[in-house]
Amino acid sequence: MSSRQYHDLQPPTRLLLGPGPSNVDPRVLRAMAAPLLGHLDPEFLKIMDETKQLLQYAFQTENYFTLPVSGTGSAGMEAALCSVIQPGDKVLVGTIGYFGARICEIVARCRGQLTRIDAQWGTPLDQQQLHDALKQGDYRVVALVHAETSTGVLQPLEEISRMVHEHNALFLVDAVTSLGGCPLKVDDWSLDVVYSGTQKCVGSPPGLAPITFSARAEQVMNSRESPVQSWYLDMSLVRQYWGQERFYHHTAPISMCYALREALRLLYEEGIETRWCRHETNYRALAAGLQALGLQLLVSEPYRLPSLTTVSVPAGIDDARVRGRLLQDYNIEIGGGLGELKGRIWRIGLMGFNSSRTVVLTFLAALAATLNAESFPACAKEAVQAAERAYSTAA
Repeated sequence: MSSRQYHDLQPPTRLLLGPGPSNVDPRVLRAMAAPLLGHLDPEFLKIMDETKQLLQYAFQTENYFTLPVSGTGSAGMEAALCSVIQPGDKVLVGTIGYFGARICEIVARCRGQLTRIDAQWGTPLDQQQLHDALKQGDYRVVALVHAETSTGVLQPLEEISRMVHEHNALFLVDAVTSLGGCPLKVDDWSLDVVYSGTQKCVGSPPGLAPITFSARAEQVMNSRESPVQSWYLDMSLVRQYWGQERFYHHTAPISMCYALREALRLLYEEGIETRWCRHETNYRALAAGLQALGLQLLVSEPYRLPSLTTVSVPAGIDDARVRGRLLQDYNIEIGGGLGELKGRIWRIGLMGFNSSRTVVLTFLAALAATLNAESFPACAKEAVQAAERAYSTAA
């Protein structure tokens, strides 16, 4: 037997400003420490119902079929796609980055007939190109990412939704980085299937994937001719646990459900539109400060995602070394690029609890000092002043 000792868990306290997870409100952490209940305990069933109601508010929907999938955002992606796609179904996917490409991979695993439209990373889809593609195929599903975490692009949805429904297809949307952080109106925009994650603007630790289905999407699911390829992620089964039937499907992650309920309660107390406005205000201050440091933002102004800002790495600066210095010297985490943007951008998240004036000003000062250590001239005072001016304009 080994005599090795394992000490109490003491992870360092980081400021998580990457693409997720983000820091969470202390109230959420306290909720996770509440006593466990059984997954069919009457008191837990009440918590499930309240969580569903709060998710409907966050999604801005009356969809009864709204619940958290037990798994991360990627589980939500797979649950959404495999529940409404049957082998042979024609599926149109518009990709604007890494996670749109992942949707395509799952469509292939569902044995759907994939048509893919690609935008240059850092730009939104060409809506005319999408419209032309819709006219050429009888699609069952059209899927795209609302807020592309790999590029920082916010894809407009309303006009696309109208086009999709004119062609009688389901509109499926990835809202992992937008739910709770910018306007997302499931009912007003006629979105049929929308999934997200808890670890970003919702303000909870990773581990659950909020998802909602319209009545049209439910009808498609109910009329399937073949079973869903994944038993665990078959939403027609999971909804019977979260619905009135309460049929056992799996053991829900009790503590994570507590955390999500508390995070959603915080969102409800703040007000969804106020939450959206907070993210927008802090993003604009961050963007102003970054530009005052002499940095260039990847995405053009109309399409920037307020919860995650992408910054081009200056010529001659080592991407990984800057991120390493921020982590070592300031306990601040930011993200690097994925795919074709690897080594070329930094991804800076201001999500949920972390979207605040204090965080913005703290980060700008730390980044300026780090860049100076890398022989890149950056003035912290000018960056902070630019951010403050943005705040005064917002006020």
